Amino acid sequence: MTLRCPTCGDTYSDRWRCRCGSPLRFAERPLPTATPGEADIDPRDGLWAFSAFIPIPRRVSLGEGYTPLVDAPAWEATFKLDYVFPTGSFKDRGATTTISRAVELGVDRVLEDSSGNAGAAIATYAARAGIPATIYVPATAKASKLRAIRRTGADIVRIEGDRGDVTAACVDAVNAGDGWYASHAWAPAFFAGTATMAYEIAHQRNWSAPDAVVMPLGHGTMFLGAYRGFASLLEAGWIDRMPALLGAQAAGYAPIAKALHGTEAATGDNEAADGIRIRDPVQADAILEAIGDSGGDAIAVSEGAVETELDRLHAEGFYTEPTCAVAPAALETFRREGVIDPTDDVVVALSGSGLKT
Repeated sequence: MTLRCPTCGDTYSDRWRCRCGSPLRFAERPLPTATPGEADIDPRDGLWAFSAFIPIPRRVSLGEGYTPLVDAPAWEATFKLDYVFPTGSFKDRGATTTISRAVELGVDRVLEDSSGNAGAAIATYAARAGIPATIYVPATAKASKLRAIRRTGADIVRIEGDRGDVTAACVDAVNAGDGWYASHAWAPAFFAGTATMAYEIAHQRNWSAPDAVVMPLGHGTMFLGAYRGFASLLEAGWIDRMPALLGAQAAGYAPIAKALHGTEAATGDNEAADGIRIRDPVQADAILEAIGDSGGDAIAVSEGAVETELDRLHAEGFYTEPTCAVAPAALETFRREGVIDPTDDVVVALSGSGLKT
């Protein structure tokens, strides 16, 4: 359970970031000794069926994980339905592992900053564990998401300004000793949970990695989790290649697309995809490394494209929230620009339920 800084090498038993300012990671990446054929993987255990890859024992669970992987013929792809979770978003992957770690550490209160989904997930799993929670949210957060947080009994602190202001207020509270930072952007335990999407995809495909995985990209919670999950599978010898990881950002909030393709590629505005409106992701360097290592890419998606794609998703039976629509919308652009070949086997992750809107 030791944490190590990938930048300076310092180690800690528990801390939310290194003294040098870098995000931390678990010092060791657990890998199974068994082969896939020998492993006892039971989908009824949800994402914890892959506990051999998870550096945290299961302590707090609502039966989350092992979400469906279904054909989406209209997109010539398969969709990973990560909106089918107890709180209606993929953030439950990270919440179960993060709150399990909090229980192991004997934490008295957890704090999180979120535009909605991560806050609802952390608040729900904290309630399951009997740990009080305080969630910092933007003053403009959607009422439906605030209700989900409030009904767990968590305290809500509304902050004027952008997501950076919300994070700053939460960090100030953490530094003042008001609670343990259960951050979806910083906590290594959260990424250990989101990595399980990769394990599930590989298992559902009989240990064959797809050619590409397209995902929403804000703080990189899903994106980096998928990268680290596929990297663990590759190191363990359970798959034979890394899929290209492709990120879909909201126009106007697309620092990764800007870093890769220049300012013009990231201009515009997209208020619809509120879940990924992140201008300064704390793990930006790690995201760019994952893109480079996987042969991936990232682009910005306009609000109009999201709204069009959302209608299309709903018409085909995929009842997602708007942020979800950035990934299938980006799929068309990636194909048009030759990033994805017509014959490529592609998985698209759908991250949040339309019931949250």
